[in-house]
This record gives sequence, structure tokens and C-alpha cells, in this order.
Amino acid sequence: MAKDSDIPSTHPLTPPLTEEAWLDWFRLLRSRRVGVATFHRLMSEFGSAGDALAALPGIAAEAGVEDYAPCPPAVARAELEAGHRAGAVAIAIGSEAYPALLAEISDPPPILWALGDIGLLDRPATALIGARAASSLGLRMARRLARELGEAGHVVVSGLARGIDTEGHKTALETGTIAVLPGGVDVVYPSENAVLAQEIGERGLLLSERPMHAEVHQRHFIQRNRIIAGLARATVVVEAAAKSGSQSTARFALDQGRDVLAVPGHPFDARSAGSNMLIRDGATLIRGARDVLEALATTGNPVARSANRAPTSRPGPKAPCLADTAALHTAILDRLAAAPLAEDALIRALGAQAADIAREIVTLELDGRIRRDPGGQLIRAA
Repeated sequence: MAKDSDIPSTHPLTPPLTEEAWLDWFRLLRSRRVGVATFHRLMSEFGSAGDALAALPGIAAEAGVEDYAPCPPAVARAELEAGHRAGAVAIAIGSEAYPALLAEISDPPPILWALGDIGLLDRPATALIGARAASSLGLRMARRLARELGEAGHVVVSGLARGIDTEGHKTALETGTIAVLPGGVDVVYPSENAVLAQEIGERGLLLSERPMHAEVHQRHFIQRNRIIAGLARATVVVEAAAKSGSQSTARFALDQGRDVLAVPGHPFDARSAGSNMLIRDGATLIRGARDVLEALATTGNPVARSANRAPTSRPGPKAPCLADTAALHTAILDRLAAAPLAEDALIRALGAQAADIAREIVTLELDGRIRRDPGGQLIRAA
């Protein structure tokens, strides 16, 4: 069973409206070997979560998975009840509350847990990210950008990490900030930001696609980063190392057709190596919020969803069938079983369309089934 495509569906999903429909959505999304893109494909093929759940054991058997059982109803019901007890709201794609820009990415989360002011999802948003071990000048710049962007009406989106993220959130508490979490919406990481997370829950918005109470694992940071980029029209990188989470967020933003902007740093400072590389490769150099706003005015103003806006979808070709995508995943993983490979070497070895392979490499990376070593080679995860 597979997990990604450029276009999850050519038609908008009908969000769940009854308790039974909500349980079916949660059961399908939390079922073993069903990820975000597989969820979208199944919904596209079968029309409803209930019908997809009924078909799952047969699909699993065709893929060689015996004795497959979908997520039990009790597990889905427990998650819904845990969310309600925490004061969180479940937002399904296709609903009026779902953020419009996020719905446009290739792998939008089917369900978001939101804790706080969901009205912030209506407003223009800019992602502000950077190094955890930021310099004093980097922290100062993050505070300045967050303050000026907030004054201009933008919500500051970040990941609640140490350093740049933390300063951006703190400064934007008065004007609006969204923290996207790698674990459950009720699980704070890092723990040192527990007080800040509580303040954001009270005055801003905490957001997560993960189940309630879900703990944090390394692969979930990459998944979280695509949401940070997806919520915003622009991603601003203050400081970033050459290999960093900020780099992955910027890559997602570029893949999603969003603006990437970066603050330049001294070439001898490793904390700015990544942001300097982004500028070298075409990111817009900025010196303050005014540069961000001017760049957005040039490429198009951020989209704020109106209260009565209908769910959007992007036209395009039908997504590959589950069997074809599963076969491609198997071929990729088999090639990586023997030894690590550079991405271009893997693409040449498989001989399929480069765009199709690259897309599924990202899927497998998001799923934690492959990873990249510091030299950029792909490795099959144990």
C-alpha cells in the first residue's frame, strides 16, 4: 500500500458531518500502512471512508499483507474523546475551517487537531523559521521580523523549536501566531517551551496532524515542516545550517510554489550556511519585514479564505493507482537494500519517469522508510 502523489484527488472531499463519519475518517487515517496520500487515493477510489475501510483487507492481501485489520472503532473513538477533553477541535479537509493554502499542497493532512483560536487560519500567514542554536543577531532579527509582520496583519507560523521559532512565537503572541507541532497537539516539544505552548494555546493556535497524545519521533519533524510551509504564502529563513530542518521546510515551500526568502549571514558563520545557500540558489534576500511584504506584493498577495469560500481542488491527471505506486515503492526499497545510492543514480537505475520516482522518494522519506545521510545519499531505514 502506498503513500503519495502530486494530486491526491481531482475532486474536493466531502468532510464528515456525523459522528459515524468522523469515526470512519479517523479509523481510515489511523489504519496500519495508510498514510496521508493513501488516504486521499482510497477516498478518491471508493468515495467514502466507510467503503474504503471495507476494502482495506482485500487491498492489503493483494499487496502480500496477511491478516490485515483496519484501526478498531474504539481507538478512533478514544482519540475523538481525548481531543474533546483537551479542548481541541478536529478540522477535516473540505470544511470551511480548513486553511485554504494548506489544501492546495500535494499531500494535505486529511484531519488537523487545533487548540486555540482557529480564526487565525483565515488570516494571511508567513512562516518564520531558523536555527535552534541561533546567534544573538539572529534572535534579534527574528523578533524584529515577527513584530513587523504582525503589525502588517500577518500571522507568524513556526514549529515551536528552540531559537528562531521560539522568538518568533513569543513576539507574535499579541498579533497572532500558529505553532505546528511534530507530536500530538497536547504534546509539547521541546519541554522547555511548555509555558510558551500554553500561552499560544490561549492566545494563538496550536496545530497538529498527529493523533492526540502522540509522542515525537525524528521523521515527524519532516512531516511537520511541510505543514508549516503549506500554511504560508512565504517562508522566511533567518539562520539555517547547511543540513537542517529549515532547509527541508524551504524545499517544501519551493515544491508548493510558495515564496522562499532568507536573511543573509556572514560566510564564516556555519549557522548561516543554509540561508546563504538558499540566497545563492534563488531565494529572495531580505533585510526586514518591508522586503518580505514587497516580495509578496510582487508575486501576489497571500490568500485569506473567506467564511463562505468553497473547498478548492487543483485540476490534473488522475493519480496513479495504489498497485502501481506500491510496486514503485517496492522497487525503490529493493534498490536501497544493498547499498546507499545518490538520488540521481537511483532514478537512472529504475528507469521510470524521474518526476514519479522523485515524488515517491519524498513519500518514503516522510514515512520514515528511507533517510538521507549527511552526504545526501539515500539509505533504506531499518
